[in-house]
Order: sequence, then C-alpha cells, then structure tokens
Amino acid sequence: MNKTFLFIRVHSWLMIVFAVFLLRLPFLNQAIQGDDPYYLYGAEHALIDPLHPAHAHYLFQGDLVDMRGFPHPPLNSWILAAPLAVLGEVQEVPFHFRYILWSMIAAVATWSLARRFCERPIWATLLFLAVPAFVVNGNSFESDLPFLAMWMGAIALFVKAVEESSTKAMWVAGIFAALAGLAAYQSILLAPILAVYLIEKRRNWIAGWVVVIAAPLALGAWQIFEWATGGVLPASMLGGYIKTYGLQAGPNKLRSAAALIVHAGWILSPLVVLFLRGPKWRFIVAGAAAAAAAIYDPNPLFWFSFGCGVFLLASCMGRNFLGAWIAIFFLGAAIVFFAGSARYLLPIAAPVAILAVRAAPPRILAAGFALQMTLALGLAIMNYQHWDAYRKFAASLHPAGRVWINAEWGLRYYLESEGGLPLPKGQAMRAGDTVVSSALALPLPVNAQIAPVSEMEIRPAIPLRIISLDGRSAFSSASGRELLPFEISTAPVDRVRAGVVIERKPELTSIDPRDPQAATQIVSGLFPDGWMTDQATIVLKRPDRGGMLRADISIPDVAPARRLTMIVDGQQAGDELFAKAGAYTLAVLLGEGPPTVTVTLKVDKTFSAPGDLRKLGAVVTRVGFR
Repeated sequence: MNKTFLFIRVHSWLMIVFAVFLLRLPFLNQAIQGDDPYYLYGAEHALIDPLHPAHAHYLFQGDLVDMRGFPHPPLNSWILAAPLAVLGEVQEVPFHFRYILWSMIAAVATWSLARRFCERPIWATLLFLAVPAFVVNGNSFESDLPFLAMWMGAIALFVKAVEESSTKAMWVAGIFAALAGLAAYQSILLAPILAVYLIEKRRNWIAGWVVVIAAPLALGAWQIFEWATGGVLPASMLGGYIKTYGLQAGPNKLRSAAALIVHAGWILSPLVVLFLRGPKWRFIVAGAAAAAAAIYDPNPLFWFSFGCGVFLLASCMGRNFLGAWIAIFFLGAAIVFFAGSARYLLPIAAPVAILAVRAAPPRILAAGFALQMTLALGLAIMNYQHWDAYRKFAASLHPAGRVWINAEWGLRYYLESEGGLPLPKGQAMRAGDTVVSSALALPLPVNAQIAPVSEMEIRPAIPLRIISLDGRSAFSSASGRELLPFEISTAPVDRVRAGVVIERKPELTSIDPRDPQAATQIVSGLFPDGWMTDQATIVLKRPDRGGMLRADISIPDVAPARRLTMIVDGQQAGDELFAKAGAYTLAVLLGEGPPTVTVTLKVDKTFSAPGDLRKLGAVVTRVGFR
C-alpha cells in the first residue's frame, strides 16, 4: 500500500512538473520587462558585495535612489546573482530556464495542500496553473514567483508537519518561511495564517510556534543587519520613498483595494466562481457591489469583475483554515499595497482553487480551466510581444553619439546594454546626442530641440492588453484611468521614439520662465513656475552689439541658498553672496560675439518643500539682455 501510494505521489509530481515546464517553454526567450532591471542592479551589486545587494544605487525617473528603499528584501537579487556569476551576463533563455524552478515548487506545494483538503488535487493544481497572474508574471525576473514558491512551500510543509507530527518537515517549513521573509514584506502575513492552523490542530507545539514567526523574524534580522552594517533601516528608507512619492495617499489606497477586488474575480474563471459555496446573502451583496461599480464606471467588464470579486471573497472567506488564509491575506493586501496589481493575490490562488474543486463538478472545472488558460495564454503572448518590441527597437538603433534613455523598465535595460545612459532630471544635452523616449514607460519632460530619427508603435496582434497608453487595465498597476482586470482592445501599448538633439536657435534675448515661449530656450534645471534647482541652463539670442546681461532672482525665506554664480559660455562671469533672503540681481556686461549665448546659474544650497519632490534653489524671475 505504501509503495502504491509513493508511486501515485511521484507520478503526480512528475505530471505537475512536466505541465509547468510546458507552460513556461514558449516563453523562455521572454524579454526583460517591468521592474526586472532593478532586481538585476541588485544582482550585479551582489557580485561585488554579496552581503549587501540592496546597497546598489540607480536612477529612477531621473532621481538617484538607494535600493535599500526598494519595496522588496534582497532574496531575488541573490537568486539572480547566481546565474549572473556563472554566465557573466544576462541571457534570457538560461535565466528563464532556471526560474522555472519557482513555478514548479509553487505548483507541487499546491498539489500537496490540495491532497489534504479536497478529493481532486490535480484539478486544484490545474486551476492554480491557469491563474492569469501566474501565467503572465511567472515569465519575469521579479520577486513574485520566488516569493510564491517560498510561501506555498512553507504552508504545505507546515500542514504536513502538523498532520504527521514530523519535526523534520516542520524545520524545513521554517526554512521556507524564513526565505519568504527575505523575499517580500508581505511575508509577515504568513504568521497569522500559520497560527490559525496550529491553534486549530496542535496549539502546544513549541517548534510550530517558532516556525509561525520565522518569516517576520528573518525580515527583522535582515533589517537589523543592514542597520548594523550600513547605518540605515531599509524599512525606514522605504517609508521615506513612499512618503516622498505619495504612494500611500488615500486615493491610491482606495483604487488599489478596488483593483484587488476586481482581480479576485478572475483568479478563477467566472464560470467556476458561480459554483462556489457560501451564504445566500453573498448574491445580494455581489449584486449590490456590481450595481455600485456600474455607477462608478459603466464599463461592463469592470462592474462584472467587481461583482465576481465580491462574490468570490464572500464565498471563500470563513472560519476554516482555507477561508482564514484568504481573509487574512486579502485584508492585509488591501492595507499594505498601493498599486493593486493582479500578481499581489497569487498567495491566495491555491486555497481559492481548492475550495472551487470542492464545490464544482468536474465538467465545470474542465470548462473553467480551458477558458481561463486560454485567457491567461493570450495575455502572456501579448505581454511577450510588448516587451520583445523594446528589445528589437533597441537593437535597431545605431547612434553615433551619446544616448539618453528617457524610459524605465525593459526598454531602459536593452538600451543600457547597448551603452545608453538613463536620463537624470535636468540633464543638459548637446547637439548630436540621441534621446530615446517612451510614451508609456514613465518619461521625463525634455527641454531640447529633437529631430526624429526612428519611431515604433507597439501594437500586439492579440486584442488583449494588461498595460497600454489608454490606461484602462489595472492588471499591473491601478494607477491608470480605469480599473479593468485586463483590456479587450487593439489600441497601441506604447509609442517609442528616437531623435537627435539639434542645435538650438534662440529667438528671445530675454526670457521669463513663466512665459510658454521661453520653454524652447530652457536647457535644464529651470521649471515653468520659476523655481530652479541647484543649476539652471538657458540659451539666449545675443543682441547685435551685446549689452547688459542680468539675472533677476528671488530667494524666499524658506530657501537656504545664499550664493549665486553666473557662467556664460562656460566661463564664470559673476558670483555674489547674499546675506539674507530677498530679491537680487546679478549683472555682467557682454560685448559683441556669437549669436547664441549659453547662461548657467548656480546656487549653493537647495531644499525640498512638503509634497514637492523637486530640489529647489531659488526663484528666477527673468534672465536676459536689457
């Protein structure tokens, strides 16, 4: 009997592993995407300083940031550092091949749990494999799948240890839980979920309680280690970035929570959701939620998805272990997250699938699996085409001079691989520089005259979108205009342009930064409201006989700047120290010369105002010849 059981178990494992391999095989050459580059920065730094991959620094949207403030602990960077050390460079196929391991662990752990909680564990595992976020996000190098593997492994081994009184399995569960703590901050939710099961089954087992707190302990140990060796608590730095960028603002939190409800409605096919068991009042609540959602946004896909999400959550949440797991994590996710991505709900996909198998007949499960896998593969193929287009566009460029990358994500990675430089805020450009910009990937405003060289409109053939210029889908982020689980559309995902900076031909001899006509003559560091950073550069038309060049500035009381320096055509022309805040003028006399004058103003100190991310120096009221 034991040999027969062992054969069935090994046979099931092999089937699941093979199914996962087939699922990932078509996407082995998936291009670098999303936040992949930032994890790779950490991996590269880990080769230099293995204990501190989070000490990497990089530009994000033009600002230099410290990876200790990144919203994920260092486990994924360590994982990526291993193949990077062996191969010497990022190679998509071998990297993705290694990453299949995390999908396999998550799937086998799901089967192990399903075997204990339902009669058809293979069906539960198949439903888990068909979750759109699992299919799509499992093809990236972000931390979602390593975290999911550690999360699912910890719970599956914990349940096994409690049921079989296995101390060995319990300590292995502790290792998985600790690794989950080093993979994601939301791993702290593992503690109350495991505690529910331990209280229900064996509340006096000391080893079990040690494992319950393993994830927060590992996360806390890493925080203390970073503080002791680097002088900074990563959580504190993360909190600073969240405050600076306003990520936890009330509207963001509400949109994120609403998006999570929408995504919950698509963990399973809606066909299967309808067969979930639960109280009768859930029909009324789900209908009322759908009606309220229709008032907010009449798009049928939105209110239908919102209603399905409410129905699923009302059906699954309960006092039993699986229901408590879903309730604890979903409520925690609604509190913690601010972007509302579909992948955030992957840690509850397994219990949802198990409960569905317990309620729905096999023919419904088969139909639901087929529909959901078709949708998931369609989204994954579309996603592949999107990011592959960036790879091809970067390879098609052969610029002669410097290349500035005005984009984030995968486009940035491939252009950096070709020698491009991320664009800092206020960067002064010279004629002949190439600027590559994306309309989608968080571009910065550029004050330069650019002659177009190449352009690509990214429009995947499959009429599905998880991110696009329309901003309707919340699959990756709830920051767009709408909160659809995905978009049914043929609209362009992005427009990418490359252009060469050409020499400016200024028409004005004097500019007021508030005047829209002055924008073409502002090179860098000067904002339309008149505030400058520590350095601002403009170009002016020189009068025929020259004249008095003046810079009129105002130093508000809150500004610490006290020194103003004027540089004209690369040479210091004036420098003055001011005793206090006030309005001042720095003037120099210029004679005849070239028709264009480049003026740079510098101040000695900057500050940041509450709610304003800019580094502010002084207010420029006018610069020019009088």
